[in-house]
Amino acid sequence: MASPNINPTVRRRRLGQELRRLRETKGLTAEGVAERLLVSQSKISRLENGRRSISPRDVRDLCGVYEVEDPRVVESLMQMAKDSRQQGWWHAFGDIPYSVYIGLETDAESLRVYEPQVVPGLLQTTEYAEAVISGALPESTPEEWKKRVGVRLRRKERITAAAVPLRLWAVIDESALCRVVGDRHLMLAQLEHLQELSKLPHVTIQVLPFSAGAHTGLSGHYAILEFPETTDSSVVYIEGVTSDLYLEKTGDVQKYTVMYEHLRAKAMSAEDSLEYIDDIAKRLYAD
Repeated sequence: MASPNINPTVRRRRLGQELRRLRETKGLTAEGVAERLLVSQSKISRLENGRRSISPRDVRDLCGVYEVEDPRVVESLMQMAKDSRQQGWWHAFGDIPYSVYIGLETDAESLRVYEPQVVPGLLQTTEYAEAVISGALPESTPEEWKKRVGVRLRRKERITAAAVPLRLWAVIDESALCRVVGDRHLMLAQLEHLQELSKLPHVTIQVLPFSAGAHTGLSGHYAILEFPETTDSSVVYIEGVTSDLYLEKTGDVQKYTVMYEHLRAKAMSAEDSLEYIDDIAKRLYAD
């Protein structure tokens, strides 16, 4: 039975990986399994990648196709399906479009993020988060903005209040520090907040200056999540306007990992970055 400390997103992911393993062991394709169960191939794919909730009945049917003979294995997988349908803490905030990412981040051991436009969410002050969210979602209601800010602040507890904190490495483009979000006073407070968070032993902040020129992050924001269990493969997360992209194939993750190492090499050192943030604060925002 799954541990009660594992959130439902990770449970679904682990269950999907096991179902994929069973299918591949039998030499079956997702298309062939879909035809036998009279369902769409996309459903099988979503079940295997953990993006869709899976019912115990679905598990039972798949185990039948995969000729799983041990009833204890079937029962264990069905129990995982039941556990995966439980709700994570973020469900209390209502419908959150990036709930899959939150589930992964909640269970991650480390997070490497590159942000070219704004300060990364886990490093934002409340006021900065409010200004970013209201500016990015002008057609949403104040209630929706408040809900998203609440989720962001709750996520932030992974680096400020968790017993086992998230190891966070952030490369922030200089443009994100120079863009006035809210007003100059708000930005000054945000830069001071970055300096404070950088003192945490599990937080590393590097600034990618304009002088770095062309670099491997020109295609935009992305994050790499790693997990404590070796069976949980790393995930590259790319946020979109209408949908998000999750990359789990070894080759894809490796490519983005190499790209991130190039970004870190082009960026200022953590020590120089702190000094540069202080310089930006004095030059652009301090009276």
